[in-house]
Order: sequence, then structure tokens, then C-alpha cells
Amino acid sequence: MFAIWPFVNKEKRVLSKQIKQITGFFPASLHCYEQALRHHSASRAIHQNGSRDSNERLEYLGDAMLNAVVAEYLFKKFPYQDEGFLTQMRSKIVSRESLNELALKIQLNKLVVYDKRTMQNLTLRNSIFGNALEAFLGAIFLDGGFYTCRKFILEKLIKFHVDVDKLQRTETNFKGRLIEQGQKEAVPVEFLTEENTIGKQKIFVVSAVYNNQIIGLAENLNKKKAEQLAAQKALEKLAQMPNAQASNFDSKQLQDN
Repeated sequence: MFAIWPFVNKEKRVLSKQIKQITGFFPASLHCYEQALRHHSASRAIHQNGSRDSNERLEYLGDAMLNAVVAEYLFKKFPYQDEGFLTQMRSKIVSRESLNELALKIQLNKLVVYDKRTMQNLTLRNSIFGNALEAFLGAIFLDGGFYTCRKFILEKLIKFHVDVDKLQRTETNFKGRLIEQGQKEAVPVEFLTEENTIGKQKIFVVSAVYNNQIIGLAENLNKKKAEQLAAQKALEKLAQMPNAQASNFDSKQLQDN
């Protein structure tokens, strides 16, 4: 079904072989994968409206594929669980951190083309390879169709690299836990959000405020994820202090974190 084009340069032949090592087949439309592996920082303008030949459009397509396949997988694996459970489990599998780890496990990161200066930004560094993985899935879909992409997700990603049972036991709703803790201690809890823009990327900076003091600070491309990270840090801070000290916590201690 899939075969390397007979007349391609050495660089493209090498890339085709590298892709086969990851997917199990040679790409028929190599240009799809080349674009999927090209980060915005290494792209060029291809239209007068500013559109670039980066992997962002393929990322959109791959994200849709991943969510659909994972939703079906969980629906069949947990026939007696409700919608809330299935939604939470899917969120754990397709989270930016999870996708970044998956990209590293299958060594997709070695193929991604990007401006090395991009890695100086912590938020982008934690998302660039996960985003490329979604774009890669989009390329597989365009190259081989729905069932080829579905097979790759199930047999190359989930089967070997996703411990669903472990994820089931992993706590992710740190925001909810922090709010519950505040209710238990009868102290106010709120989340303050600032938006920063780096290039075309919007970064959300969230402060977790517990009893009128900032005890958790985090940033992420996703607002909800930034809130969860800030809440997680806040809970870790609270866990380090006796209850008697929690109400007197000084936000300046964040500098030591």
C-alpha cells in the first residue's frame, strides 16, 4: 500500500526511512510529513494573507483524529463508566504533557524542524513536540486515511506507551482539590489570570490565591491547564506547612520555589 517514491534525493529517502521506523510503513505523500514536522519558528510565508507552511493546520486535523480515536477506545474499554469519567480519562491521555512525552518515546522529536531559540521559552519547549505529534497524526490521516491513522494511534501509541490503568489512578483535578481545601479551612480561594503574547502564541499566567495570598504560580498555552498547574503547586506548598501556618503564608516564599 505504501512505498517510497523511486526518484527522491538522499535527504528525503532518509526521512522516509525514519518515518517508517515510527509508523511501520513508508509514506506515500512525504510532503505531508515534512510539513507536519515543521514548527512555526522554522516556517515561511506561502500566501499574501500571512499563512505559513508550518504544522499548525495539520495539528488541528490530528487533534480531531486523536480525540475521536481515544474517545472510541475508552468507550469500549470502560463500558460501565459514565460520561464524566470518560471525558476525564481522555483529557489525561491527550493532555499537552502526555503528548509531549509520547513524542519523545517514539523519538519524533528528533525529526522536528524548529528554530533552536524556541527552546528558550519553557512553555513552548513543553509543547512543541506534542504539537508536532498531533500534526504527524494529521499527516498520517491525509496519507493513509482514517483507519491507517486509527491503527497507528491504537497500536503504536496507546498499546505500548499509555498505561491507562495508571492514568485511572492519577489525580488531575488539582483546582477542585484546592477549592475543597479552602472550603474546609473556611478561607477564600481564587485564580487570577494574566495573558502574555509571544509571537503568535498566547501564554496564560495563573496565580492560585489561597486566603488572600499567592501560593501557586504557573503558565501554559492552555488557560485551564495553567490553572491546574498553579493549583497543584499551591497544594504542594500547603502540604509542606502545618495547618496553623497556612493562614499566615507569605507569598514571598514563592521566590524560593
